[in-house]
Amino acid sequence: MKKRLVILGGGESGVGAALLAQKAGYDVSVSDESSLKDNYRNDLRQAHISFKENGHDLDKVMAADEIMKSPGIPEKNETVRQIRKAGIPIISEIELAFRYKGDSKIIAITGSNGKTTTTALTWHIMKKGGVDAALVGNIGYSFARQVAEDPKPVYVAEISSFQLDDIHAFRPEIAILTNITEDHLDRYEYQFENYIRSKFRIAMNQRPEDHFIYCADDQVTMQFINQPKKIGFNIQSKQLPFTMKSEPKNGAFIKDGDMYVRTGEEFTSMSVYDFALKGKHNQYNTMAACVAADIMDIRKEKIREAVQDFKNLEHRMEPVATVRGVEFINDSKATNVNSTWYALESMTRPTILILGGVDKGNDYSLITELVKEKVRAIICLGTDNRKIHEAFGNIVSPIVNTGSAYEAVHAAYHFSTKGDVVLLSPACASFDLFKNYEDRGNQFKQAVREL
Repeated sequence: MKKRLVILGGGESGVGAALLAQKAGYDVSVSDESSLKDNYRNDLRQAHISFKENGHDLDKVMAADEIMKSPGIPEKNETVRQIRKAGIPIISEIELAFRYKGDSKIIAITGSNGKTTTTALTWHIMKKGGVDAALVGNIGYSFARQVAEDPKPVYVAEISSFQLDDIHAFRPEIAILTNITEDHLDRYEYQFENYIRSKFRIAMNQRPEDHFIYCADDQVTMQFINQPKKIGFNIQSKQLPFTMKSEPKNGAFIKDGDMYVRTGEEFTSMSVYDFALKGKHNQYNTMAACVAADIMDIRKEKIREAVQDFKNLEHRMEPVATVRGVEFINDSKATNVNSTWYALESMTRPTILILGGVDKGNDYSLITELVKEKVRAIICLGTDNRKIHEAFGNIVSPIVNTGSAYEAVHAAYHFSTKGDVVLLSPACASFDLFKNYEDRGNQFKQAVREL
């Protein structure tokens, strides 16, 4: 008899998992509490996969042999609680994809900040080096959909903590942990340690022949890395640090403006001034990607070339336009305070900062010093801006409230002078005024273009 798999959530990961599960011979159905987007509904219809939207058929859900839960659904969801109580196994989409990946290799990247950039850069280096790799996970296609529709020998996957929460056997040959800072605590009972353990799960099933790449300058990572009691397991894989503070034998480090990478016998080196990605945080991301590339035996000159001609991602420190001497930068993907810290840290000119949205328990004190040093005005873009006024009211004037991307851009331009930068780096989620951070970034760019 076919194994019954019910998929909770009909977004990219849910529909991707459904397509793969059907191909693998499961009796599969999709269930979503809200309505599906047209493209996903069409995908399921074309594949003749049954689905229920705008509410679950609980009897059908509870009759499953296994449940695949989309990463956006929290543990406190009532249906999830009932599934847990009944003891039905729950897996994540990356776990399902892992079962059917065959002999393919996985390079998996997680972290609170920098994971999207590091993933995109790693994939770019692979392509430059002639590796037939797919870009999957939180970026691009869902991992499961890629395995179902267009399998590749190598998968470069951006993985969130939510996806790692429900893995059992998932094992990347190369795992990268960029850093760990407080984020998504609302999903982890406001216990930072729960979130930290979740991030480390990326290395949980790794074997001695696998590689774990991490930032030796990240305090939280270093506090936990060799403490099995704290993270719940022993890390078995080869540990490769990247750092700016020491010179490890293997891994990567930066010294006197040069990056050195070694995972085998010899070093690869290049000047940081040649990196396409600017800012100290991007030097860390570049080191992590280059260590992965070195393990994959990509030729040195190809790594060098890729690092020099990489184009940054949309909505991540993306230059939009310069209007009468004022530069506009779209960093809408900065949905937490740490991301905004990195953005401000790389600013070299007076900055008008556009902040705000849905606050996930933000601690703005992290950016107080940078705001003091670099920010001339703050434009709030959200429905509730009290915390921003409280945090910066004594430091920055003016702080003004706006209710749309158009208003925010016009206000920022009004307060700017030639030579300033207007930086959209909200430190918050976007769903009070926008569909998602992409929508926020696109509306911002549109408003800039109309100036």
